[in-house]
Amino acid sequence: MHRGVYFDAWFPRQHCYHPSLPPRRLRMVDDLVDYHATVLVWAAMGGGSLALPYLEQEAFGPVDARSRFYGFVNDSEFIAACHERGIKVLGIVFEAQGWEFPVELTDAEDAVLALNELRGAGKRDWMGLREFSANRYPKLWKPVEHYFPGGLVNSDGEPVTDLIEECVARDIHGRPCHAHWVECPDREHQCFYMDRNNPVWREYLKAVIRIQIDAGVDGIQLDEAELPMGAFQYGACFCKDCMKGFRAYLQERRPANALLDGVDLETFHYGDWLLAQGHDFKTDRASAPLFGDYYAFQCRSIKKYFAELADFARAYGRSRGREIIVSGNFFNLEPMYLALADDVDLIITEMRNTTYRQPEWYRYVAAFAGDKDVVVVENPYGGVVPELIGLLGKGRGHDLFRLSSFEAAAMGANMSVPYGSWMGSVIEDSFYAPHELASEIQAFLAGHEWLFARRTANEVAVVFSVESTRELIGKADVSDNTSNARDESVVVPYRVVTRTLSDAAVPYDVVIWPDGVTAPDRSGAEALLRYSTVILPDVHALTASQAAAVEGYLAAGGTVVVTDRAARSLPPHPGVRTARHDVLGELLPHGRQVGTTAQVAANLQHLADGSYALHLVNYDYDRDADAVRALTGVPLRVRLPEARRQATMVASDGTRTPLTPAREDDAHVVRLDSLGVYTIVVFHDGELP
Repeated sequence: MHRGVYFDAWFPRQHCYHPSLPPRRLRMVDDLVDYHATVLVWAAMGGGSLALPYLEQEAFGPVDARSRFYGFVNDSEFIAACHERGIKVLGIVFEAQGWEFPVELTDAEDAVLALNELRGAGKRDWMGLREFSANRYPKLWKPVEHYFPGGLVNSDGEPVTDLIEECVARDIHGRPCHAHWVECPDREHQCFYMDRNNPVWREYLKAVIRIQIDAGVDGIQLDEAELPMGAFQYGACFCKDCMKGFRAYLQERRPANALLDGVDLETFHYGDWLLAQGHDFKTDRASAPLFGDYYAFQCRSIKKYFAELADFARAYGRSRGREIIVSGNFFNLEPMYLALADDVDLIITEMRNTTYRQPEWYRYVAAFAGDKDVVVVENPYGGVVPELIGLLGKGRGHDLFRLSSFEAAAMGANMSVPYGSWMGSVIEDSFYAPHELASEIQAFLAGHEWLFARRTANEVAVVFSVESTRELIGKADVSDNTSNARDESVVVPYRVVTRTLSDAAVPYDVVIWPDGVTAPDRSGAEALLRYSTVILPDVHALTASQAAAVEGYLAAGGTVVVTDRAARSLPPHPGVRTARHDVLGELLPHGRQVGTTAQVAANLQHLADGSYALHLVNYDYDRDADAVRALTGVPLRVRLPEARRQATMVASDGTRTPLTPAREDDAHVVRLDSLGVYTIVVFHDGELP
């Protein structure tokens, strides 16, 4: 498991300004070593969405003597220093962002006196992608032809002299969209929402990738990986290349839809057609005519063009004699990202809602990642991060922070350490964890790597059906990404089931079944056979292979529990039970695998040496005492696939306590003298490492 650091390194008590990250210092590397960091995400050279010459300054620019005095380095030097300590650095490609900044220049326009934060010095103007593509500042920046010898030409064969005008995402009225979540409302800068479906923008992003790889990055992180589907929240995208692409999609697929009778698909413009029928693509978007087809088209597009950039990055790295990592920001791991997982080496997720207790979300994350490493970062919008920062600043909340890291590790993911991480565009601050606290947590995780495994021994599987669940989650999570509010009146049975199991300390796995549209359907009975119970929460739609998987699982003696709506193709069988989605006893016809009186979340992992590690997270936080209550005399009953003669309790401070397991029927029974924030109970034979 990677130990990631969310390494924006933005300044305290100041806006987190995209796209350019603050200059790096050598002392930062010492901090990262203390954190036992293996990989840095959002870590280097974001300035490509301002201009390529600016990006080169970040990567290779001179550092003056006064800055050298305090160990400041350019990004290529910082990357080299990280490599000396075995730390991988990812270059961040802000794919959706196209920036314009106010600037103050000398009269000769040969020096920048102020940028973004102005001070009333010199000549006022603008600096960004527009000026770069128009060769506006020849005394400051290399011409665009230096990077694109043939110039930039769009899909109509026209030369491009304004990257923003050419590549911006547009709403149904043709208006350019902004990436509001990164624009600081008290600043004049502008961030336009760019569209990767435009071939010009892809060529520009490839130039960003080339510069980052030349600067030595270990990998490329493609932020806003779902581009342009994130622009749906703004009623987009209806740019010319999206309209061309959708028209070609309809011509290829010829969907049987009476709405298209008499429509000339050679000239069809989806936006104009929707407006003529009274739809604006904002109000009740999911019910807009042809929305399902448009969604499918965009899913195919993000897969195609994300893969194009990923393949380019790998090929360019090899041309420089290196194998690089490719990753992306998969946000909340919505189904639209499933098809992209094949194209990355590392899964990175910027969770939609950061809360103090979300084991069920991490179990979904582990399922999404599969055999790949995953790094999670917090999100300041719609969650607890601002409150937690306030507590930590007062010397409180340490156990809450411990929970955020240990919960992820216990449930099969890695929660990154915040190092000046993003606090959004409104709050003037960044997130740094107390150094000693972060070091303590990371030292435990690094020193106990052998206790973590992707393979589990959980008896229960919960199916996440994309086709059955996506629409409900879309209704529940309908707000934009600057509020991340959730409509709790929308009941999502999958979420209720996983929360019910998690709250009752039931260890389980999630099995994701794609719909064949967002991602290929690879379901099969072999993925289910090791579970005694498979729960289908409101799985009312099954593909043919999913129905066959259920049938094969039942034929092998498995038990299927169905809640809410059942698919018509579900085969009738005595092994199929029905249950209410919030009644634990009905969801578990074979009883609990883990029995305890403690209010904990549990996950049972099968370790490489054949031992079993039961990870227990204690959420009993006392706000008045500002600590998780240490539970005493906790009984624990665990059903394992195989008997083990010994048991050892490993606490999060590293102490080990031998236990004497008793056998009752098919279970191992132990008693824990003390259960703190995070405890791992190992069932084993022989000596532990």
